[in-house]
Amino acid sequence: MVTAVVGANWGDEGKGKITDMLADEADVVIRFQGGANAGHTIVNNYGKFALHTLPSGVFHQKITNIIGNGVALDLPLVMKELDSITEKGVPMPKLMISDRCQVVMPYHKLFDQCEEERLAGHSYGSTKSGIAPFYSDKYAKIGFQISELFEDEKVLRDKIADICPRKDAELVYLYHKEPLDQDEIYETLRRYRDIAAPFVANVPEFLEKALKEGKNILLEGQLGTLKDPDHGIYPMVTSSSTLAAYGAIGAGIPPYAIERVIVVNKAYSSAVGAGEFVSELFGDEAEELRRRGGDGGEYGATTGRPRRVGWYDCVASRYGCRLQGATDVAFTVLDVLGYLDEIPVCVGYEIDGEITKEFPVTYRLAKAKPVYKVLPGWKCDIRGIRNYSDLPANCRNYIEFIESEIGYPVTMVSNGPGREDIIYRESALS
Repeated sequence: MVTAVVGANWGDEGKGKITDMLADEADVVIRFQGGANAGHTIVNNYGKFALHTLPSGVFHQKITNIIGNGVALDLPLVMKELDSITEKGVPMPKLMISDRCQVVMPYHKLFDQCEEERLAGHSYGSTKSGIAPFYSDKYAKIGFQISELFEDEKVLRDKIADICPRKDAELVYLYHKEPLDQDEIYETLRRYRDIAAPFVANVPEFLEKALKEGKNILLEGQLGTLKDPDHGIYPMVTSSSTLAAYGAIGAGIPPYAIERVIVVNKAYSSAVGAGEFVSELFGDEAEELRRRGGDGGEYGATTGRPRRVGWYDCVASRYGCRLQGATDVAFTVLDVLGYLDEIPVCVGYEIDGEITKEFPVTYRLAKAKPVYKVLPGWKCDIRGIRNYSDLPANCRNYIEFIESEIGYPVTMVSNGPGREDIIYRESALS
């Protein structure tokens, strides 16, 4: 079976934990899109880790971990991540990198930084990881596939000589920077070739065999539906598709092979980067939720910057689950809400005096005001509970109310950061 683990909302929903947990039954875990601009936080017997590019199956020795062709591959950072986990006692994982994966170049990060500086107060909130310039080059057909790094020197130098004048025109005349050094780019590519060589493989061929042998395969996505460049809050989105459907493309498998789509959905809302966020909180109320949230506060796994937080948004989550094609919803960080007497839930948007439950396009989203229903809190710590029936009645009511509003089955409830902090339940919607 192929299972996709993806996000319902703005990212940071807890996909890393769910993938790490499901990896107990997996043979292959594939990171299929995105780059090192966001991270997955995982807590297990080895410690606490923030993974940025490595698949979340790297803590399981039987698993083959794959970086798929849809990923923006920052090779030095991948090697740094490998060192960071092995230094804490994690055995070296089985890692495979698609020979069709493309590499993030140092000049991608330079362009990212220059553009954010140029935009100033109108910037997209980039992490300056080079992601947008990387994908721009990929689709302009001037990126470097891993396979190209093994070309003869002349072939590589000719391609570099073709690319640099385009880049230099922007650098010199738009950003007022020095032109690129072609020799330095060539040496970087050769260094990347040497780093990648032990891991590069024909991934679609490997996966075809794995599927025929009945292996369990997990597809791991980055960010969530609302950051998808086609279906999200454009233009405040990422640069690769965050949808489960893209898992087939970013991994190299038939689309019909994906049988299960687990959409990870927080029990409250948090958002990565800039963009519309209807149920966002501010001031002391936001700071209290941020401080208590996640598994050590709502701060970016990659940047460390404070995340934006808000109440649960049924409108955005229903839309997110629909676009992902959810077969299951994993409801995460529920334990965080135990301090509240009452918990508002956004059940609709008011736009120009009318109330809607449909997620609108961005210009209308900017006008939206949240419509709340307030539910009673449960006022206790629910960590350590393993059976759904043992949860406080108000806690179960909260889950079941949200499930009925979004219309997708909540089959997993996460009530803590560890692998073991999970409750499985039978949903009436299953």
